[in-house]
Amino acid sequence: MRMLRTTALLAATALIGVSVTGCADAAGSDRPQIVVTTNILGDVVENVVGDAAEVTTLMKPNADPHSFEISAQEAARMDGADLLVTNGLGLEEGLQQHIDRTASAGVPTLVAGDVIDVLPYTAEDAGGADDPHFWTDPARVVDVVDALESALLGIDGIDAEQIRARADDYRGELADLDEEMAAAFAEIPADRRALVTNHHVFGYLADRFDFRLVGAVIPGGTTLAAPSAADLRDLTDAIDEAGVRTIFAESSQPDRLIQVLASEAGIQVDVVELFTESLTEPGEGADTYLTMMRANTERIANGLNP
Repeated sequence: MRMLRTTALLAATALIGVSVTGCADAAGSDRPQIVVTTNILGDVVENVVGDAAEVTTLMKPNADPHSFEISAQEAARMDGADLLVTNGLGLEEGLQQHIDRTASAGVPTLVAGDVIDVLPYTAEDAGGADDPHFWTDPARVVDVVDALESALLGIDGIDAEQIRARADDYRGELADLDEEMAAAFAEIPADRRALVTNHHVFGYLADRFDFRLVGAVIPGGTTLAAPSAADLRDLTDAIDEAGVRTIFAESSQPDRLIQVLASEAGIQVDVVELFTESLTEPGEGADTYLTMMRANTERIANGLNP
């Protein structure tokens, strides 16, 4: 009986040892570790990196980049990264303390906002702040890919040939996207090229493709703000003056405010949902950056064309 117990104990110990080893192997990796804050940037990074490194994206699908939080384990992963990729320009408000900590600790960091031609918000209520939503312009994403390629090639153990090839391929896909967007928007008459959204997201798209930004329901550059009655009245007047008949709501937020605006305007206004600050789960319409931008292009073109 004692022998049976001993045998069972040894078997259990061996099984536990295998399980622990398996977990350690899964958790550890000899590949370089890349950590990315937002899921839009995460998709871009994954396209360039492939299997040359392990990529961890902190922001979950359908999350708000202004307010999402991370676990202690994810914070530790940031600390141990060979490269941290962030959006910057004040976008990751809920994560900034962690980004500051890793920067102080010397973690190599690529801030996308530092490598693009930055635009200020056009709205006075944004206080002259820089606009972090550069990804609505594919040409600026190319600038990020260029900087990412250089940063990756500086990491020991990276497959340089693979990185260069994948970066070239993805730049080609971004160029194709840019051409498709330009062609679709060219069909919209000049007097209808006006955008109204939940908050200020499309400044770069407007700059690249010649749209007018009539206004936004939520003032400033963050989804954490809320509109006042005066904000709604001013925006209603601007919409009426511009003759806008379609306004756009973000898929990541309830459209109650924008529906209220449509009611306040006293005119017939269509509300069209767009994907703006987060990718979705697979099958929900915007699970990659390219898919998201193509979906938005189609919806904007259909919403503003006569």
